Amino acid sequence: MPHLMKQSNGQRTLSLADMLRSYGTVMAGVLIIIGFSLLNPDTFATWSNAINISRQISFLVIISIGATLVMSVGEFDLSIGAMASLAGVIAAKLASEQVPIILSIVVPLLLCLVIGYVNGWIITRFRVLSFITTLAMGTILGGFTFWYTGGATIFENIPDSFRYLGQTSWLGIPLLSIVMIAIILLFWFMMSHTALGRRMYAIGGNEMASRVAGINVGFNKNAAFALCAALAALTGILMASRLGSAHPTGGNGLFLPAYAAVFLGITVGKAGVPNIWGTFVGAAIIGILANGLTIMEVPTFMQDVITGMIVIAAVIMQKLGRDSR
Repeated sequence: MPHLMKQSNGQRTLSLADMLRSYGTVMAGVLIIIGFSLLNPDTFATWSNAINISRQISFLVIISIGATLVMSVGEFDLSIGAMASLAGVIAAKLASEQVPIILSIVVPLLLCLVIGYVNGWIITRFRVLSFITTLAMGTILGGFTFWYTGGATIFENIPDSFRYLGQTSWLGIPLLSIVMIAIILLFWFMMSHTALGRRMYAIGGNEMASRVAGINVGFNKNAAFALCAALAALTGILMASRLGSAHPTGGNGLFLPAYAAVFLGITVGKAGVPNIWGTFVGAAIIGILANGLTIMEVPTFMQDVITGMIVIAAVIMQKLGRDSR
């Protein structure tokens, strides 16, 4: 009987550990919301602020989903911030020169899609580290963006039609939030219910076994990098639309939070792999933290410190989760 009790207690402890490992991040997010709501009930805990948070995190969620795709195949893309900046200034520049809005959006999207594919091709063709390749590509793009803009913010002659996506609401819901939800659903379906998503996860799980199984690793990695770049570009375009201007380094600040969101997302659920809904939860936690700290008038540099600490904590949680399996 004591043995059974001990075994039962052990099972209960293990179950609790599994619960904390799988849902601890979500619980932490809930506690953060409760904490800010108690501290600032009249400002934070309002419907209008919830809508505001959904708009604020839309950029981070979209670019983080791109990072999720690349991490699902076991790689990193350090050029996403520079990619967002490049797309934003190209879109704003074309729009200011009265180029049709569709072309102003499609041209930078396609350009970054190609650049992302080139990133993947270099990495898979020459078997070089994605860290180095994408860091170098980001540096190249940053230099080109600075040359293209002369280092100046593009804000003159931006038409209202270009601002529409970023500044319009439908039935009280920001269009940016609607676009974010659509992107989440689209890529959740792709990663969960299509052959491409399953191949990406297979490659990230065991690249050698994937090759033996006949999966075209090169093509699928290239596709992941291309889609990641396109989502980074879309983020930059939406930011420019929201602000009505574009700065040559406007997207650079999204790089660290994007990977923080992905690492946090890995700790959501039992799979322990990059996943779309987990990334959304991670981005939401970061956005809620930023919103709450801003309301409390915490300096921006402290928000950066906290974001960095979140990345470290998420990496440790991921490591502990893997070792305990």
